[in-house]
Amino acid sequence: MARRTPSPFSSATFRFLKQLTENNTRDWFEANRDRYEDEVREPALAFIRQMERPIGRISPSFTAIAKKVGGSLMRVHRDVRFSKDKRPYKTNVGIQFRHVNGKDVHAPGWYVHLEPGGCFLGAGIWHPDADTLRTIRSAIDTGPKAWKRVSAGAPFRKIWEPAGDSLKRPPRGYDDDH
Repeated sequence: MARRTPSPFSSATFRFLKQLTENNTRDWFEANRDRYEDEVREPALAFIRQMERPIGRISPSFTAIAKKVGGSLMRVHRDVRFSKDKRPYKTNVGIQFRHVNGKDVHAPGWYVHLEPGGCFLGAGIWHPDADTLRTIRSAIDTGPKAWKRVSAGAPFRKIWEPAGDSLKRPPRGYDDDH
């Protein structure tokens, strides 16, 4: 039987995130910064440290970097420059175990999302640049049977539920009946 490691996350993590959702202001966050560090950031960094060895066993090409800034833990501050939603803080914990060649969230990897009422795991690549997207589409188009066997196969479907946005029309450069 596999040995289980206790999760560093607790109900305090989710309680803080729920309260942040209800009080998403700089004043509230600054007054509760110590709680954020103790109840959210430190447990997230502990989880990342716990995942270093398992991630390395799955593939040495993926990283688990337990750093406050510039590692696997995503920042709590939202980029509100081009958003109508001006709430300054994310109300979830986001952790990405990305490919060693990746520099940001657009790199291939695994993603852990923790939020009151909505936790999930993701795998793949998020918003790839045009050249990367073209390469991915070409690989699927060249070997569609392999793609379908993996993505629709029982082992995959037993664990994962494909979700996300879908195209309404074929991508540019592909026939309408593709």
